[in-house]
Amino acid sequence: MTTRQSDAVASLRARMLAQESEVPTSSLRRIWRTGRGALGLGKAMLRGHKGEEIDLAAVAEVVGGLGGLKGVAMKVGQMLGHVDPSLPEELRGMLSLLQTAAPATAFDAVAATLHADLGPRAAPLLAGMERAPIAVASIGQVHRATLPDGTAVAVKVRHPGIEAAIAADFRTAGLGKLFAAATGATAVAEVIEEAREAFLGECDFRQEAAYQQEFGRLFADDPVIVVPEVLPEWSSDRVLVSRWIAGRSLAQRLAHGPSQSDRDVAGAALFRFWVRSLYRDGLFHADPHPGNFAFCDDGRIVIYDHGCVRRFDAPLRRAFAQLAAATRDDDLAAMTAAVVAAGGRAPGHADGLAHMRALLRGFFGPLLTPGKRRISADEGRHAREILRDKRALLGLRLPGRMLFLFRLRFGLYAVLAQLEAEVDWAGLEDSWARDA
Repeated sequence: MTTRQSDAVASLRARMLAQESEVPTSSLRRIWRTGRGALGLGKAMLRGHKGEEIDLAAVAEVVGGLGGLKGVAMKVGQMLGHVDPSLPEELRGMLSLLQTAAPATAFDAVAATLHADLGPRAAPLLAGMERAPIAVASIGQVHRATLPDGTAVAVKVRHPGIEAAIAADFRTAGLGKLFAAATGATAVAEVIEEAREAFLGECDFRQEAAYQQEFGRLFADDPVIVVPEVLPEWSSDRVLVSRWIAGRSLAQRLAHGPSQSDRDVAGAALFRFWVRSLYRDGLFHADPHPGNFAFCDDGRIVIYDHGCVRRFDAPLRRAFAQLAAATRDDDLAAMTAAVVAAGGRAPGHADGLAHMRALLRGFFGPLLTPGKRRISADEGRHAREILRDKRALLGLRLPGRMLFLFRLRFGLYAVLAQLEAEVDWAGLEDSWARDA
C-alpha cells in the first residue's frame, strides 16, 4: 500500500471513530443507504478490475456509509475487505477498516444501556471507563475500563436498535445481491436464513458470553490460543465484560517481520482454533476476520468476539468428517453419500456432480496436498466461482448451514495466506477428521 493510500486509510479510521451516530432502523432508509453503498462499491470494484485509478475519497464515503449502517451492510464490508484477493489493494485497505472502526454510538447512550442493564453496578463501571471506544463493530462497540479492584477490562456494549436494523436488512429484497458480493456466492434462501439466525444471535451477549467461556475451557491448555475470561457479574444481555488482553493486529504483526517459525506457529494455532474445534467439539467460530484476533507480545494469540458461533451436532460432525475424507480421496460416490448424510441431496446429473466435486475440492483445498506448504491468496478460487453461479448452487442442494460454513472458511484461508505460514495443513485436518 502506498503512503497516499495508508494516509487515506488512517484518516478515514480517525474520522469514523470520532463520529457518533444512531443505528438507522427504518427499512426504507436502510434500503436506500444500502443501495447507495452497493452501487458505490460496484463502481469501485469495476474500476479496479479494469486497472483504472480508484477515487479514494469516493470509496471512503462508501465505507463510512456502510459503517454508519452497522448490521449486515457493515459485515459485507468486513468480508469483502479480507476474503476477495481480486480486489485492488487500496479498496481492500479501506474496507478492512470496517473490522474495527465505524461511527460510534454516543457515550450517553452507552451509559444509558449500562444503567438499564446493570443497575447499581453501572456507576462504578462507568467511573473507570474510557469515553472513546477502542473499536466499533457491526453489533456493538468496545471501551477500555478499570474495575474498582484495579482489573483492566474490555466492555462491549450493544448498539441500541441493532436488532431492528438487522431484521430490516433481512426484509430487504436486495439483500441477496449484497450478501453475494460479500461472500463471493449466490445467496439462496437457505443461506439467507442461516445468516439471519447467525447475525441476530450475535445480538444476545449472554449467549456470546457462554460461547466465549466454552471456547475458553476448550483451549485452556493450548500453548498459543488464549480466550479472555468473561466477568459474568458485570455482564448482561447487552453488555459483555471480559478481562483486558492487549495485542497487535495482523497487519501490525506482519509489519514487524516475524520469522518463518513464528508465522508457522501462528498459522497452525489459528487453523487449530477454527478447524479442529468444528471436528472435535462441534463448534465453529464463524467470524475469522483479522479484527477478531490479535498477537500478544509473549507469542500468544488472543481470540476476540465470540458472537457468531454455529454449533454442529454429532451426526453432522461425522458427516462433515466423512465429506473431508471422501474429498481427500477424490471418491465421488463417497462425497455424494456424505452430502446426503449431512442433510443434503445428491445432484441428479453429471454437471451437478462435477460442480459438487469442484466445490468440495476448493473448500477442502489444504487437505488435498500433503506436506508443508503455504496457502495461496486465491485458495478455493474455482469453488468461489461455482458459488457465484445460482443454477449450479441450487443444483448442489446442500444444507444452508453447510453452505454458510463453506463461505466463511474462505475468510480463514485469506488470513492464512497473508500470514504466509508453511504448515502441513493436510496432516492436521486429516487427523482431526479421522478422530471425528
